[in-house]
Amino acid sequence: MRHLLLLFFFACFMNSTFGQKTADSIPKKEKKIELRVMPYISYNRNLDFMFGAIPMAMYKVNQADTISPKSLSGMSAIYTTNKSYALAFFNKWYLNEDKWRLKLFFFNGNQNSQFYVDDIDQPDFYDYGTKITVISVGGQRKIVGKFYGGLSYTYSHYNTVYEDDISPSSVSHSNALVVNLLYDTRDAVYYPTKGYKIKLDWSTYPDFLDNELASNRISFQANRYIPTRENKDVIATRVFGKFGLGNVAFEQQSTIGGTDIRGYSEGKYRGAGLMDVQGEYRYNFAKKMGLVGFFGIATIYGSDTPSFDWKIYPGGGVGYRYNPFKKSKFNVGLDGAVGKGDWGVYFRIGEAF
Repeated sequence: MRHLLLLFFFACFMNSTFGQKTADSIPKKEKKIELRVMPYISYNRNLDFMFGAIPMAMYKVNQADTISPKSLSGMSAIYTTNKSYALAFFNKWYLNEDKWRLKLFFFNGNQNSQFYVDDIDQPDFYDYGTKITVISVGGQRKIVGKFYGGLSYTYSHYNTVYEDDISPSSVSHSNALVVNLLYDTRDAVYYPTKGYKIKLDWSTYPDFLDNELASNRISFQANRYIPTRENKDVIATRVFGKFGLGNVAFEQQSTIGGTDIRGYSEGKYRGAGLMDVQGEYRYNFAKKMGLVGFFGIATIYGSDTPSFDWKIYPGGGVGYRYNPFKKSKFNVGLDGAVGKGDWGVYFRIGEAF
């Protein structure tokens, strides 16, 4: 899945009639900004019931630019019945005939979650609470053809308290620099029906940026989109890997769940690195509605519970999609998935991948 919510300026259009023309005979002018407010309702075994609102706007930064995709700005305000909360502002901007892609994101929240501990007398889940503040800014520039290169910076601040003092409380921060390469042949950025998205990220947390634990992380993703059923439906496939190098802080560990892979909401399986493969069929039975079916497998390494390392963790399920926008294909929806001894319900903003 960004900035303090952009001020939304709305253009007012007035229709006039001439002679005997009716209102239906006059072509409607497309709005410069499509604004939608989506309710958020979800549930998982970790955060319990979640509810909130997500206003979003899609627009052209330059109305004369017919090549760049529409930009997206929005915010989300979510509260859960386990007393977690999240407030986020997000932006994705596409500029200069898609030669530049910029992003800005701000997040503040309190996550009351859990993790699994087995190196004690009574192995079990233990609760922890983390107050989190994150701000991230980045950009990509087209290099040649469909290749982009980019750089981003992310500042994160964590204040973590553990149940029963199972681990010492900690206050920490990190400063990450991320260098990325992207190969993008998708026919659309929000709902691709064909093409590839292949991305390589190198994230570094160096000493000179005042990081308490210097480390590096490499992530790789390769998504492919294949049209089917006379271009009405899409088969989407994904290969993903995230590899932590050096001293990986607890808050920076990878957890099975969410995009990689749905069906795990307890936060049990986490480690220094994660790998997965998955596929999804996107069945569009109406102009603005569709269903999805998905399945994948994942594995982790570097877990604090060594018996979790390099095991196979399958997950799969089904979901519903709805497009709230008139001029753009951008879905929201709800997924239900089952994993190995776990399950989850996910509210989606856009597709899973």
